[in-house]
Amino acid sequence: MHGGFALGIDFTGGTVIYLKFNSTPDIDLIRRSLKPEAVGTTTIQRYDDPAKNTVIVRMQTVFGSEQDVDAGQRKLQALLRETFDAANAGTSRLDFNNTGLDTVVKALLDNDPDNWKAQNKTSQEIEAHYVAVGTAMLDYRNRVKEGLLTSLDELRSAPGASIAAVETLKKGFYPGPFAVKGVESVGAVVGSDLRRRAALAVGLSFLGMLVYIGFRFRPIYGVAAIVALFHDVTITLGLFALTQKEISLNVIAALLTLVGYSVNDTIVIFDRVRENLRLMRKESLTQVINLSINQTLSRTILTSGMTFLAVFSLLMFGGEVLNGFSFALTVGIIIGTYSTVGIAGPIVEWWYKSSGERPKRRTA
Repeated sequence: MHGGFALGIDFTGGTVIYLKFNSTPDIDLIRRSLKPEAVGTTTIQRYDDPAKNTVIVRMQTVFGSEQDVDAGQRKLQALLRETFDAANAGTSRLDFNNTGLDTVVKALLDNDPDNWKAQNKTSQEIEAHYVAVGTAMLDYRNRVKEGLLTSLDELRSAPGASIAAVETLKKGFYPGPFAVKGVESVGAVVGSDLRRRAALAVGLSFLGMLVYIGFRFRPIYGVAAIVALFHDVTITLGLFALTQKEISLNVIAALLTLVGYSVNDTIVIFDRVRENLRLMRKESLTQVINLSINQTLSRTILTSGMTFLAVFSLLMFGGEVLNGFSFALTVGIIIGTYSTVGIAGPIVEWWYKSSGERPKRRTA
């Protein structure tokens, strides 16, 4: 039995760490490396172009300060190094792919590979020189090589980096098999606020639809459309709970897209009902609604079918990052299509029959 929705860190709070590997990452091996007792519960998935060998690690742990983020990042690196970099784990050399500017500059200052001290340069000039060299090297690593070097000899292409400086770094550094490209942390308070805002966004979209359709047609038409939309969103969220797919801000965006898409089909049918009420003055409301649905059915199937093919392709081939978004739209379009035909129109018919009111058949 599942315990409700699997909320993403956007709503629960937590940390996302972006990793890049020098070869195809083994997700199962990464998962075994990041022991729950050490870093808490994690979710690991590929993202971006598979050829880039990039991975997202989502942690439920919330870091309260920049120092905590750095400590958590070092812990994760140490766990991964035990598995993916065991040969260098016990050595004194440092992983250049996960090294910051201060460490690189210190190594250059200590060794002075460009012999600036022998040129009677001031300490400020020497430090400024090696800061510039170190910055150029890290910029080359991060921008040109996308955060991951396979050989330190590649640094020779960095602007201002001498062969001597590169050779000096090779004595104390090595290119590790992975790199941390970025860390994002969402606090629990922020996550709670995002939950509230997400619910408010969906609720306001419903209210806006109700007001517009009620004004454009009749109030009962607006109520019928909202019932159909509520059905669409509820069933879609139910499938997320059943499959335990993660609900993130991307999924909320998909639900809002679904609301707009579904109500569009509903308005098309209601507009045809209103038109036919003027033309078919002797037929019953049931006959008018049935005819209106049949007249718009081919359009509904064609437009929904084409959209379904697009989002289903995204679901199959779009990768893990867009999986929740494409899943919500894929199932939502199926649900929204039958709710437009089988829920909204019949509610209007039921209300007129129950209330005894006759629909207005304007002549113009």
